[in-house]
Amino acid sequence: MSPEPIAPDDPVIRTYTDAEVTALLAEFHEAGRPFGIRWGSAATLPGTVDGRILIDFGNAPVATLLNLLRLLRERTDPRWET
Repeated sequence: MSPEPIAPDDPVIRTYTDAEVTALLAEFHEAGRPFGIRWGSAATLPGTVDGRILIDFGNAPVATLLNLLRLLRERTDPRWET
């Protein structure tokens, strides 16, 4: 069973830098490609909201990216199998 999703207000979200989120987006693009996930326009936005970086695809929080990436990892990486 997957761990609980990361909440948008989880304190760890404030520790992510723009460069780290950009790297996570690149990983998401690569992992999603075999499933037809096209999210080429997603990028980090300048500035933050309440100390959190936002991603430009409807101003989603980084937690959304992390949760989606975790689902893809579970699907494609046997190390994430439960």
